[in-house]
Order: sequence, then structure tokens, then C-alpha cells
Amino acid sequence: MIASLDQTDSPAGPIAFAVNEAGALVRLSFLDGIQQYSIGEELARDGYSIKPASELTAPVREQLDAYTRGELLEFTIPVAPQGTEWQQRVWRELMNIPFGQTRSYGEIAGVVCTTRASRAVGRANATNPIPLVIPCHRVIGANGTLTGFGGGLHLKRALLAHEQEVATRSSDAPAGTQRSLLPAS
Repeated sequence: MIASLDQTDSPAGPIAFAVNEAGALVRLSFLDGIQQYSIGEELARDGYSIKPASELTAPVREQLDAYTRGELLEFTIPVAPQGTEWQQRVWRELMNIPFGQTRSYGEIAGVVCTTRASRAVGRANATNPIPLVIPCHRVIGANGTLTGFGGGLHLKRALLAHEQEVATRSSDAPAGTQRSLLPAS
């Protein structure tokens, strides 16, 4: 497997990302996050050989840039995260959370299986290899508190504030759901 690695800037700092040979996003990392790590090491662990940015990375960069400018409410780039069947189910459900809205871990668990699995949803969120596009930042505690995010709570708060501001000022804010670009299980 080969992944093309690229980077773009955002108000939150640099974002590194990688796409596979088909142009599907396989990794995304906020480089200024609390859990800084080498995206290259993560890709290698997942069995990818890494090559520099290519024409395949341009659509992802364009959509990430449009998102940070407040011009994109729904990502349409294909994603191909590696994970267990359970993680894939949770990640597909995360992609149904509308832009500018949030859901609790228990609400996600209730849709995926049972509300008693909220901790398992949290673990799936923690292993999400494509944060932002698979919007784990939109998942909050049952009491409305912000909990856990690989980029830190300050970044989660900033992403949610950005989306709320854009959704509020946009007459085109989606009333439905973001379509899942993950393969069906």
C-alpha cells in the first residue's frame, strides 16, 4: 500500500494528511495537538509506504482549506480509515452528525448498539485516524461537557465554535445529515 503525504495550514496550526492510491483519505493529524506524533510512523505501522504529496492530495487540501475558511459544510472526499468492525460502525455514525451540531457518546452508542456502550464509543473516537473529516470533535459528554479529543480540548472547543459560527451565519446550513463516505459494513 502506498500513501501520499501532504500538509496544509489552518488557524489551529498545520494539518498533516495522507491519501491512498485511490485518493481516499487514510490519516489526518493536527500537528500542534497534545498528542504530537509522526504521521509517517502511524502510516508505516498500518503498512503504508510513504511518498510525497501528489495530485491525489490536492482535493483533500482544497476541502480542508475551504472548511477552515468557513466555506465548506460537508466533506465529500472519500475516506478509508483502518479499524475494527466496531470502530468502522462508530465512525460511520459520527459522519451522520450534522455540521454545527453535537451528539453525546451515549446517543452515538444508542444508534450503533446500546446506550451502555458509551465508553466503547469513546475508545473508538480516541482511535479515529481521520479527525475533523470523521467528526469525533462533535461528540460530547451526556451533560454537555467537552471531553477527550486528541488535539486537546482547546482545539475541540475551537472547532465546535467555528462550526457553530459558520452554521449560524449560513442560510445553507444542512438540516439533514452529513453523508457517510465510509464503506458500508
